[in-house]
Amino acid sequence: MVQSINMGGSIAASAIIMGCMRISEMNPQDVGALIEKALEAGINTFDHADIYGGGMAEEVFAKALALGTVKREDIVIQSKCGIRPGFFDFSKEYILASTDQILKRLNTEYLDVLLLHRPDTLMEPEEVAEAFERLHTSGKVNAFGVSNMNPMQMEYLGSRLPYKLIVNQLQFSAAHTGMIDNGLNVNMKNEAGIGRDGSVLEYCRMKDITIQTWSSLQYGFFEGTFLKSDKYPKLNHVLERIAEDNNVTAGAVAIAWILRHPAKMQAVVGTTSVKRLEEIARASEIYLSRQEWYEIYRAAGNVLP
Repeated sequence: MVQSINMGGSIAASAIIMGCMRISEMNPQDVGALIEKALEAGINTFDHADIYGGGMAEEVFAKALALGTVKREDIVIQSKCGIRPGFFDFSKEYILASTDQILKRLNTEYLDVLLLHRPDTLMEPEEVAEAFERLHTSGKVNAFGVSNMNPMQMEYLGSRLPYKLIVNQLQFSAAHTGMIDNGLNVNMKNEAGIGRDGSVLEYCRMKDITIQTWSSLQYGFFEGTFLKSDKYPKLNHVLERIAEDNNVTAGAVAIAWILRHPAKMQAVVGTTSVKRLEEIARASEIYLSRQEWYEIYRAAGNVLP
């Protein structure tokens, strides 16, 4: 069973999240089977965004829930807003309108968490604060988070907010390790030693902000999965060897690598296959040794100083 974590110190949520970006073209029955398998495996948290399938992902999810017996209070639903065609928008009006549409599409009275999607440099934090206050006091949103923000952006926004930010969604995987490279190469004159995110990992740990990893099995910017990729032969060799030793799949080992970090991250997985979801959920059965963890890190092409 997938273990539970205390998301942001306030919400009991699964360490693995079912990402719903790709379900918009599925039929509700198949999505319902995915949801059932997720819950069977201990995955109770589901990630959406208003742009996924142009809103269709949320509608299909709601239809799938209506076919089953899952109680709303037994699952954690989060969604994101802020990305619009050609620009980002954290205006009060857009946050409020988008959230209302999200709730309508999901056929639910509330979101457990609302995340702001990609930083908007034209953000007026006082507007965001007012929107959050309205959403929280009306019972429409229980908690708030962000996606792809650095520490100073979170610090600035948080200085105006009436509520703590509990989540930051960031790209991270065995083949996309920028979030930890800089910390391993402090004071080194090399590419890995360049700070690009303001020590966001350490900041989130210090502030008890849960990091949720997107593209957890991907490399690059939506370039594809590294599993079985010719670009990562050494990484796949190591993952498959450890997988065989533990009677799991390489994908499960790659997710276990994320969960092994003491930051207690949540890994978002976007598979639409019941079988793969079941296999990935077994990541919680694996506890990688420190030696194995660093071996996977180095196998992806990283060099320790």
